[in-house]
Amino acid sequence: MSAALPISGTPIALRRGAYAAEVVSVGAALRALTHAGRDLVVPFAEGEVRPLFRGVTLVPWPNRVVDGRYEFDGVVQQLAITEPDRGHALHGLAAWSDYRVVTRSSDAVVLETEIVAQAGYPHRLRVRVEHRLGDDGLTTTITTTNTGPTRAPYGSSGHPYLVGGPGRVDDWTLELAADRVLEVDERLAPRGLADVPGGTFDFAEARPIGDLFIDHAFTGLRAHRATVRAADGHGAELRWDATAPWVQIHTADRPEPEYDRAGLAVEPMTCPPDAFNSGTDLVVLEPGASHGLAWTIAAV
Repeated sequence: MSAALPISGTPIALRRGAYAAEVVSVGAALRALTHAGRDLVVPFAEGEVRPLFRGVTLVPWPNRVVDGRYEFDGVVQQLAITEPDRGHALHGLAAWSDYRVVTRSSDAVVLETEIVAQAGYPHRLRVRVEHRLGDDGLTTTITTTNTGPTRAPYGSSGHPYLVGGPGRVDDWTLELAADRVLEVDERLAPRGLADVPGGTFDFAEARPIGDLFIDHAFTGLRAHRATVRAADGHGAELRWDATAPWVQIHTADRPEPEYDRAGLAVEPMTCPPDAFNSGTDLVVLEPGASHGLAWTIAAV
């Protein structure tokens, strides 16, 4: 009898220079990332069920579909409600998929899974995720192909929690140059865009996060990067390109003391929350078409 896999899936260790990463097959998730032994993301244990959405791949939509309900090509669809406390469909359909390893080397791994046609999302997609360490950090690339006969609504993102240094989110500074923020109601459903400059969420110049609650999507990005730093100037940075004109920032406010504000979620998104209803920046994948998104996490 072969040894049982860890509960988080097949473990893959990557290393290059001062960088080391741990990837697991469930959710194609980044379990840990360090530089010279310093955490750049909030890790989780190989032998535990992944807490929250740490390091996971988000497809075929990021964030929320409000009430799990949307209309596409004239047909109303109802997704399973996976955020029951708010009543939404959260973070896509592959967060708990056990991806298969396609190729691996000392510094890179490619994983793949299929999203099958199902109630609420009657489309078939092939999702390929590559994690590759370079001298400039860890680059994650999601490539999704519509392998079904019908066009499909689509969006993607990742969900790393960056670590600035010792302590918690309150102790770090954030730098993010964005002109607009998507305001939300008490269920975190979008209400509309507001200007950022000069307001509560203006981090164009790095400043302390303090006890500010953030769980908002930003756009009008003047630079496609977000940086968190500790008091000693060290920290972590996430960079991406214009493929993702949105980024969700979340201070990870939780009732569990061990999770509360332990890291800053930085999620580069191809579309905003509830794009299946608004249509804003929604990708429509034609049969046979593919879409890619990449980002890099590096030490600073």
